[in-house]
Amino acid sequence: MDSTARRKELAAFIRSRRERLSPHTAGLNPGPRRRTPGLRREEVAQLSGVSVTWYTWLEQARNIRVSRQVLDAVADTLQLTPQERRHLMALSGVPLLTERKPVPLNPLFQRLLDELSPKPAYVISPCWDLLAWNQAHAALIGDPLQWPVDERNLLWLLFTHREMRSLLVDWHEDTQRLIAQYRAAAARHAGDPRFEQLTQTLCQASSEFRQGWTQHDIGTFEPARKEFDHPALGRLTLEYTKLIPDENSDVIVVIYLPADAQTRAKLPLLGDPTLLWPTVAGSLDPAT
Repeated sequence: MDSTARRKELAAFIRSRRERLSPHTAGLNPGPRRRTPGLRREEVAQLSGVSVTWYTWLEQARNIRVSRQVLDAVADTLQLTPQERRHLMALSGVPLLTERKPVPLNPLFQRLLDELSPKPAYVISPCWDLLAWNQAHAALIGDPLQWPVDERNLLWLLFTHREMRSLLVDWHEDTQRLIAQYRAAAARHAGDPRFEQLTQTLCQASSEFRQGWTQHDIGTFEPARKEFDHPALGRLTLEYTKLIPDENSDVIVVIYLPADAQTRAKLPLLGDPTLLWPTVAGSLDPAT
């Protein structure tokens, strides 16, 4: 959607939200004569602490400057739901500021992951926090329950756990691609304290991450192939893709599929709990 079309969609969206909100709900006295459905533009402007001219131009799809703070005020006045607020920010091109909170997962996500086994599958947050996984994925990378909760992040594991370097055949290529994707995600979530904290911690913990981060490469997710040297099963060649559920766009489901006959024959063994191999955190960067 180009900028003009996005502004028109934004204008239509906030106008529809304004017209559905009654003066009584907004805490206003409707008065004896009222022909406008919902709130008037000047009422929204007053309640939001913005000028009538600015708000009018916003509904007229004019090319004006917007900020998260002002849009938050408008969203509060219009009593938008979290989904509607996210939509408002997306149409405005303004990253949504989110607080660091545990992501509530629908229990069906875990059922889905378990049904996919022995194909490794897991759920991550936008900054690659590992939220759920199946037995096959635990057998592939090591049991996440062995790690502290605040270390269950795929970026952190890749850059601070020695086992990940030996597990991934193309560790350097895979991690550089991941840094580029992470930088794009961090830009979309500018101001999110979780992204800021994770970036700072990774830069301190790993010179390799720090060097990749300073290159400012930007990447997007594309289905790809990964090769693993598993300590028990040997070489596994897997293709992975991701799904973003409509009901929770803040989580991502990643699924690995066998890329060759040899891997397909080995995957059932990932369902064996005895294959959970011990993982010990160790710096990949001897200088830090």
